Amino acid sequence: MIFGRSERGKPPVEPVTLKILVAGGFGVGKTTLVGAVSEIRPLRTEELLTEAGRPIDDISGVEGKHTTTVAMDFGRITLREDLVLYLFGTPGQDRFWFLWDELATGALGAVVLADTRRLEDCFAAVDYFERRSIPFVVGVNCFEDAARYPAESVRQALDLDPGVPVVLCDARDRESVKEVLIRVVQHAMEHAAAVREAVTT
Repeated sequence: MIFGRSERGKPPVEPVTLKILVAGGFGVGKTTLVGAVSEIRPLRTEELLTEAGRPIDDISGVEGKHTTTVAMDFGRITLREDLVLYLFGTPGQDRFWFLWDELATGALGAVVLADTRRLEDCFAAVDYFERRSIPFVVGVNCFEDAARYPAESVRQALDLDPGVPVVLCDARDRESVKEVLIRVVQHAMEHAAAVREAVTT
């Protein structure tokens, strides 16, 4: 770089930064998803599950889980030279939901991560983003010991609007997660265009 310009004579690209939330129930794979795709070491706020929290934390279906996110997960991924995503994973338990409003401020869109073994756990996240008109994609995290269902079956079970994308994914796999995030950006752009068209007509 010479005087702020590249050797080819082009000015440096100032990337557009977008904020995306990763939400869903307790133990659904939010921390795993952020960690799988982040190009920096993700910031995690995990604490050990304790005996004192047993009456509050429902670990049925995720008995092997020993930690929980108490504030947020944070990661970053560059999709293109001019497009960077900041990922904020929300805490899954009810008692930490007061943080969601702060995390949602300025968000372009969201991923609601779902586990078909405990699909009801993502109802609250779906309702949260619907009420605030934040565009979201449902990412069905395909756990190895979980039954596989077509995306349309998941849509019907969650009573989603027809325009909400449902994507099957593996929260451990970088390429799979990137596809989900690209779909969120596309869906958010389509949503914004529809809102602008409604305002001008």
